Amino acid sequence: MAIQKKINIQNKKARFEYEILDKYTAGIQLTGTEIKSIRQSKARITESFCEFNDKGELFIVNMYIEEYLYGHHFNHKTTSERRLLLNKKELRSLKKDVEAKGNTIVPLRLFLNENGWAKLEVALAKGKKVHDKRETIKNRDSKRDLARIKKTFNT
Repeated sequence: MAIQKKINIQNKKARFEYEILDKYTAGIQLTGTEIKSIRQSKARITESFCEFNDKGELFIVNMYIEEYLYGHHFNHKTTSERRLLLNKKELRSLKKDVEAKGNTIVPLRLFLNENGWAKLEVALAKGKKVHDKRETIKNRDSKRDLARIKKTFNT
């Protein structure tokens, strides 16, 4: 078996825009050409979000997976809705939290597990206000400055 390179596609914008309340790891229902494109790191989740349909199933919307180069007429649509695979208990609790408290579900990271299956780390999140975003920027800058100061003292 050939050694696979690590695929780790992140949504850094989500951590800035939202306050993360809870994380879940979900499988994704994909077609053959979609998983081949993901294995080549040709996917984006920055503009995507998750929503429930009327049957209570969770879907990721606006996730971009580039067309597979050798797919020809078997290729997939680049931004179609893809079903997320979670336990019924997890789906019920997520749906309850989204409907009751006005939270949202955002994708954080797309990766391949040790079996080579594509997994999506999704988070139950609450939108940050402008002053919270400013606070995040301030904390990030102070951590960076502190790391610089420590580095100068150690050398």
